[in-house]
Amino acid sequence: MGLKERSATSCGGPGASALSSRCSGVLVLLFFGIWGARTQSEFETSSVYLWKTGPWGRCMGDKCGPGGTQSRAIWCAHVEGWTTLFTNCKQAERPDNQQSCFSICDWHKELYDWQLGNWNQCQPVLLRSLEKPTECIRGEEGIQRRDVTCVQKSNGVTADDTICEYFEPKPQLEQGCLIPCRQDCTVSEFSSWSECSKTCGKGLAYRFRHIVAPPQYGGMACPNLTDFRVCSSSPCTTEESLYSLNVGPWSTCLVPHSRHVRQARKRGKNKDKDKEKDKDKEKEKEKVKEKAIRDPEARELIKKKRNRNRQNRQENKYWDIQIGYQTRQVMCTHRNGKTVALSFCEQDKLPITFQSCVMPKECQISEWSEWSPCSKTCFDMTSPKGNRTRTRAIKQFPIGSESDCPELEEMEQCVSQGDGVAPCITYGWRTTEWTECRIDPLLSQQDKRRGNQTALCGGGIQTREVYCVQANENLLSYLNTLKEKEASKPVEWKLCTGPTPSTTQLCHIPCPIECEVSAWSAWGPCTFENCDDQQAKKGFKLRKRRITNEPTGGTGNCPHLLEAIPCEEPSCYDWRIVKLEDCIPDNEKECGPGTQIPQVVCINSDGEEVDRQLCRDAIYPVPIVCEVPCPKDCVLSAWSGWSSCSHTCSGKTTEGKQMRARSILAYPGEGGLQCPNSSSLQETRNCNEHPCTVYYWQTGAWGQCIEDVSVSAFNSSAGWNGESTCAVGMQTRKVICVRVNVGQVGPKKCPESLRPETVRPCLLPCRKDCIVTPFSDWTPCPSSCQEGSTSITKQSRNRVILQFPANSGRDCPDTLFEEKDCDPPPVCLFYRWKTHKWRRCQLVPWYVRQDSPGAQETCGPGLQARAITCRKQDGGPADIGECLKYAGSLPPLTQQCQIPCQDDCQFTNWSKFSSCNGDCGAVRTRKRFLIGKSKKREKCKNPQQYPLIETQFCPCDKYNAQPVGNWSDCILPEGKVDVLLGMKVQGDIKECGQGYRYQAMACYDQNGRLVETARCNSHGYIEEACIIPCPSDCKLSEWSNWSRCSKSCGSGVKVRSKWLREKPYNGGRPCPKLDHVNQVYEVVPCHSDCSQYIGVPEPWSVCKVTNVDSKENCGEGVETRKVRCMQNTMDGPSDIVEDYLCDQEEMPIGARKCTLPCPEDCVMSEWGQWSRCSLPCNGSNVRERRAEVMRQAQEGKACPPAVETEPCSLNKNCYHYEYNVTDWSTCQLSEKAVCGNGIKTRMLDCVRSDGKSVDLKYCEELGLEKTWHMNTSCTVECPVNCQLSDWSPWSECSQPCGLAGKMIRTRTVIQPFQGDGRPCPSQMEQFKPCPVKPCYRWQYSQWAECKVEDAQCGEGTRSRNISCVVYDGSSDDIGKIVDEEFCGEIEPVVNGNKKIVLEETCTLPCPGDCYLKEWSDWSLCQLTCVNGEDLGFGGTQVRSRAVIIQDLENQHLCPEQVLETRPCNDGQCYEYKWMASAWKGSSRIVWCQRSDGLNVTGGCLVLHQPEIDRSCKPPCSQPHSYCSETRTCACDEGYTEVMSSNGTLEQCTLIPVVAIPTVEDKKGDVKTSRAVNPTQPSNTQSGRGRAWFLQPFGPGEVPYGNLKTWVYGVAAGAFVLLIFISSMIYLACKKPKKPQRRQNNRLKPLTLAYDGDADILIT
Repeated sequence: MGLKERSATSCGGPGASALSSRCSGVLVLLFFGIWGARTQSEFETSSVYLWKTGPWGRCMGDKCGPGGTQSRAIWCAHVEGWTTLFTNCKQAERPDNQQSCFSICDWHKELYDWQLGNWNQCQPVLLRSLEKPTECIRGEEGIQRRDVTCVQKSNGVTADDTICEYFEPKPQLEQGCLIPCRQDCTVSEFSSWSECSKTCGKGLAYRFRHIVAPPQYGGMACPNLTDFRVCSSSPCTTEESLYSLNVGPWSTCLVPHSRHVRQARKRGKNKDKDKEKDKDKEKEKEKVKEKAIRDPEARELIKKKRNRNRQNRQENKYWDIQIGYQTRQVMCTHRNGKTVALSFCEQDKLPITFQSCVMPKECQISEWSEWSPCSKTCFDMTSPKGNRTRTRAIKQFPIGSESDCPELEEMEQCVSQGDGVAPCITYGWRTTEWTECRIDPLLSQQDKRRGNQTALCGGGIQTREVYCVQANENLLSYLNTLKEKEASKPVEWKLCTGPTPSTTQLCHIPCPIECEVSAWSAWGPCTFENCDDQQAKKGFKLRKRRITNEPTGGTGNCPHLLEAIPCEEPSCYDWRIVKLEDCIPDNEKECGPGTQIPQVVCINSDGEEVDRQLCRDAIYPVPIVCEVPCPKDCVLSAWSGWSSCSHTCSGKTTEGKQMRARSILAYPGEGGLQCPNSSSLQETRNCNEHPCTVYYWQTGAWGQCIEDVSVSAFNSSAGWNGESTCAVGMQTRKVICVRVNVGQVGPKKCPESLRPETVRPCLLPCRKDCIVTPFSDWTPCPSSCQEGSTSITKQSRNRVILQFPANSGRDCPDTLFEEKDCDPPPVCLFYRWKTHKWRRCQLVPWYVRQDSPGAQETCGPGLQARAITCRKQDGGPADIGECLKYAGSLPPLTQQCQIPCQDDCQFTNWSKFSSCNGDCGAVRTRKRFLIGKSKKREKCKNPQQYPLIETQFCPCDKYNAQPVGNWSDCILPEGKVDVLLGMKVQGDIKECGQGYRYQAMACYDQNGRLVETARCNSHGYIEEACIIPCPSDCKLSEWSNWSRCSKSCGSGVKVRSKWLREKPYNGGRPCPKLDHVNQVYEVVPCHSDCSQYIGVPEPWSVCKVTNVDSKENCGEGVETRKVRCMQNTMDGPSDIVEDYLCDQEEMPIGARKCTLPCPEDCVMSEWGQWSRCSLPCNGSNVRERRAEVMRQAQEGKACPPAVETEPCSLNKNCYHYEYNVTDWSTCQLSEKAVCGNGIKTRMLDCVRSDGKSVDLKYCEELGLEKTWHMNTSCTVECPVNCQLSDWSPWSECSQPCGLAGKMIRTRTVIQPFQGDGRPCPSQMEQFKPCPVKPCYRWQYSQWAECKVEDAQCGEGTRSRNISCVVYDGSSDDIGKIVDEEFCGEIEPVVNGNKKIVLEETCTLPCPGDCYLKEWSDWSLCQLTCVNGEDLGFGGTQVRSRAVIIQDLENQHLCPEQVLETRPCNDGQCYEYKWMASAWKGSSRIVWCQRSDGLNVTGGCLVLHQPEIDRSCKPPCSQPHSYCSETRTCACDEGYTEVMSSNGTLEQCTLIPVVAIPTVEDKKGDVKTSRAVNPTQPSNTQSGRGRAWFLQPFGPGEVPYGNLKTWVYGVAAGAFVLLIFISSMIYLACKKPKKPQRRQNNRLKPLTLAYDGDADILIT
């Protein structure tokens, strides 16, 4: 708006006319400015904003295939990347966001697939730098590409890539590659020179070489393979022929003209004659017909012949043989190669220019048949594809053609599709139940004797059988119903795939727990047998023991737990005195006689306190008389307790006694009551007065559980385990009364109420019937036919035991395997080629050969053909395809024939040679006869030219046998071994001992040819006895006895050991880990009862006063007592044992100080026991003990305190207690176990605070918590021996014939060894040589020389023979020719080629021709490698043809040399390196050699070629000089060099010599160091005495000669020596400086420290 207003104001006001031109200019500029801005805006918009598209989405559609749609996102974006409005982008360029597509379904995967093209040639990648290294090391990096397209599998039509990408990513289109370093052509060394091409005059000799490796990867081309040189011999005496008769190649086979063309003119000329002949023929035919009608037999023969001919014509349709002719040219050629007139070649007989031939025809085949149904008609995920085939038939066999017919059968994979396709039958493994656990396979050789024990337990091994069944879809039903299980019959093993279930496993037989009982309790009181029935006066004293460890199978296996002794006056309850009250004097006096009232409780026979009312019938204890001492009376101590009874029972010789005693505490004073005599201080009484007649009930083992029909069944279950109805039964046992040391007595002697039960209920074990699978299907009989007489094969079936019978279950059937003969197999239909009669010999047409000189119309060479048909063995017709498969190669369809001319001699064929019936050196013959008119011709009767008989010497058969090959392994004789089910255990099978090893024998005849071994009267082997050493296990001694427990109180250890008796060898079981003295120990914890040994003291003696007052027997003294260490039992201390068994700290003291009171003193009793300190022992607590006043002191004297206290001090009289647990023992097994489950134990100790182990009761009284388990289960690894399968049957011989064949048998490891089991042997395979059989094959002879009949050069033929040879089966044996009858059953095949070629065309060069030599042999297969590593380019072989020149003038006519390559697979890496000979003067020979030793040209890098010449420049011309390795001139040994100023050698002079003069002024001997010529006379004059004569100048050089080099050396040495002497003199004469002194710089004393070793330390 502003712009417009300003424009109007400027141009529309006053003065507009004056400014009109200026306004118009402004408007024009404004218009163009707006147009330019709009144009620029449009350009910027189109270039700044672009359409962007996302990837196409998934194809969506209702149906599979074409018709789907897919979409993608579209947006407009700025070039900088940000999104903008759609309007900013050109709408005309907007891309589509939807398109039609191919909707892909899963089943399309079977229809489409990626088609991968071949990788193209590797192209180099552009390098950053154009400079390439001078030496190629590995190669050049490159890239190669290929085409990858998605196609339909059926027809190969290209499809969209997205279809294939849906299932599989597109394979890569490019990949890196390597262009190897260029490889130059490598050729062999030249052969030796050939003979001269001419026998006289000048000719050419040549030598040639062949190509070893072709040029590759841009390498240099091959050099000339031929080298020539001119050779000459004696001058020719006759003129050399310049012309040669040259025969050209045969033309193609031509068809003769038809008969009507050839006879057209003949028929025109002789028309009348033909009519007459026709009439004659018709008459003859009528006669024949009349005769046939008259002769029915002849008519039948004619009919059969016609049918046969018709059939032959039909069957011969596969071979439409047509015989034609071919011609060739005969020329006369000059030595220069030009053709001249035939007359220049002077020769009487010219070569034949025509011959019969077979018209070649290519193979014709029919169209492909329809595809056969898919071989797999079911669906299986593991292998979903099957195969289908289609065939085509031969309509015309190739005749005279080089190419054979193509394959007649084609196969491809296929998939059965459709809803009706059933899933394939699957197969799975099944197993029988495990057999019983057996221990004996785990026993070592040392423990074999334990195998006879029936009570072995612990770890064992068990087996089961594995079989294959058809898998059932309803597996649960299969496992739970017997009917389903019975339906699973075994099938062939090979139908099951996947890992085979294990057939062995470790198992465990629980070891029986032995019954352990406690010690006997003390004998109880005499009590009634039954306190509830006390009518009987019979009583018993009882003692008991309890079961401390329950045995396996209940308490019936324990010994008796109760013993009884009859007694009188039994009572069930009695009073027990608990305590006696204080003595109360009579008459209320203070001292004197009195009584003590006992405090009692009522107890039963078990010692338990009961109601006092129950003791109403018992005698109540009466008060006990006692005495309180008065002053000055004798004071006695209280009675001690009764000692243990001396005997447990009383008999005639034994009587139980108990004793108690008291001692004198104070002697009486005057007037006091005197002490009793010493006998009154002890009392004895009888004890255990019952007789020694102990009775107990003895129980027998429980009998068999017998079903109790009165009790209904309580458990009825049936299932996979085969359980039948389980019932309750009854068991009985025998119970008798036994008197100890006597035997069985009447039952009334034992307490009837304590009699054990004799009947108890039991659970009948569930009956298990035998369960077997149904019989498998019969194994198939051979479906294929059998050739010849074969042994009758058998078919079998089997069934498997799934469950063995137990507990009177139904037994298994006797028959698990059945066998029967197969029906005779069908006889193979034997097919053979039937050859029909040769047709007439067909000559070259007369119109072709009539111009040849000497040609005759009815004779000469020709060809004849015959029909071939396929026949069955019975002669019936068969399809031609059957004979192609089974009848071998085709017989020849044509052969050359000869129609004899009038002058030819005709013979029969040679007969067979007569048999050799005579001795060695006899003759055998064969004959032939003249036939026809030849019998009358004289020339045919010439035996030299036409022999009628041939003779041949019979072979002198002499045979010798020779051993060949290595000895076999040592093989044990096979025998039947009883083994576990499905298992072979090493050690159970005979794996060692004497066996035999075998070596094959070969039989050779006198010509060194291999023959059957029967010719040498040998069965083919040499047998030799051998020994396989038996494995011997490690043998240890038996366990020693357990040592005594290391502690007598608390937990300790006990030890037992074994020691090594014999080390293992030959693979026996290894030894356990032994110590340095070859022993193995077993340490287990043990526990000793702290109270098992106690110190028992006697009463103290009377205190013996040491300072005796003469008036009074009192004062300080010493009292003693005896202390014995005794074994503690339930009845109290019994036997006296050694003192060391008792704890010395706990032993009572045997002597102590005492004070004997005087008569007026107070007498106290013995101190009682200290009271127990209360815990914790912190020092603030006290303990006390008390004493009682036994006698009061006189007046004025007080009694000492009756209570004594002392502080409780830790670890002195006060202790803390805690439990302590020992370490676990080793795993303990039962004595009857070898391995398996065991128990580890540990012990619980009560430990006092001072570290001493004490009785557990101290900790138990404190109620300390016990949280430990004393036992835990453990496992000892079982020593499982290696379990092996049986040896497999011997394999087929590795070679059908020859010397190197061997048979192999193997075995496998079923169960690897475990633990200390016997390891597996290393030999899992054995071999045995096969009997030697001669190998026969057809083999070509060498090609004969090329021959051209009746000409000097041109195309000729060369031939070879095919022979039957015998060889030893190796590739190195070239074989030796034998009679063809040995190859009678071998199809004529040579080097794998069925096409036998015995004749071929060849070319014989004319004199002066330049031609190619025959192909060389194929080179070795060579790989492309770098440093011995294959680069993966495959191998290459090469062969070549060298050019041979016969005349130098014809070089321009020579062809190029030829090479031919082919890929190969069995290549090797070869390296090339330079080789050099020793230097000879200044030169040597250098050549290139391949790593296999072949000398070649090429292959080695020129950069690395060693030097060939090392001559010096300028040459060494001085006398006695030579050129050294450094290419400088040097002097011979014995001479020294004299060099010029420029470093060159000027002369060689002699080295100075030593002259030793002789005695009496005779000429002295001169010894020189010259080695070159030591006999050279010396110019040195003899001097006086012994002197050295050095010659500084050479002879003839004094005084103007140059000094020798050694003179300069001596002068320099003297100068250096002079400087050294001067320096030494200066240093010796120089005054040394005094060192500065330091303060306190005292010397350290010298000390020696000896560290006990040989070294001494000085400081």
